[in-house]
Amino acid sequence: MVQLTPEELVGEFQDAVVELYFARKRIHALEAENAELKTRLAAALPRQEEEPRP
Repeated sequence: MVQLTPEELVGEFQDAVVELYFARKRIHALEAENAELKTRLAAALPRQEEEPRP
């Protein structure tokens, strides 16, 4: 079992906080992209139904 010094433990915690910050930013960006894609898909679907089928 690895034991960390208090300084190492604080450093690990700070690294985890930074990783979480960037993960949340990425999630937010992906959610925004997903919403845009859903809007584009919804706009495209009615046009597909209007087109004659072969």
